[in-house]
Amino acid sequence: MRKLLNHELNRLDQTGFKSSDKIAVTVVLDNVRSQHNIGSVFRTADAFRIENILLCGITATPPNREMQKTALGATETVSWQYYTETLTAIEDLHKKGYTILVIEQTDNSIALEDFDPLPNSKIALVFGNEIQGVDEIIVDLADSCIEIPQFGTKHSLNISVTAGIVLWHVFQHFKIHIEKQNT
Repeated sequence: MRKLLNHELNRLDQTGFKSSDKIAVTVVLDNVRSQHNIGSVFRTADAFRIENILLCGITATPPNREMQKTALGATETVSWQYYTETLTAIEDLHKKGYTILVIEQTDNSIALEDFDPLPNSKIALVFGNEIQGVDEIIVDLADSCIEIPQFGTKHSLNISVTAGIVLWHVFQHFKIHIEKQNT
């Protein structure tokens, strides 16, 4: 067994990525403080061909040296927009027909393993601040909340880890529906 070299991975270049089909998922970062977390979300969004990232409030925007350490160029491939208020971003997404899904622990949240996005749906996944989570106003506007069940002593995961887990789960469901359509 040997590790594959980068050129053997058959990855898209920037031009190919920008023109490729994306899954109908927008990531919303609600006042995320850490530029390393933001960069990690960009890199994960690139890996799973997420269509867009909305950076809201205090969330830093590219170009940013600290963000680049974890994004490794994904800020150049993944489409993004900045909103001063997360509320405005959510209102715009609702107008465009997106289902708003907040990743948060609530009294009515759905366990991630029980969440199966509908084929051909447009969803927005909202991830919150590292300390306070998603703002309560945004939680109230959500169509639903999703949580990752946890069994240790800590009450939450790092946002970059959470985004990786949730985006992988969503990507798998979209990929399965795409593969069924192609057979």
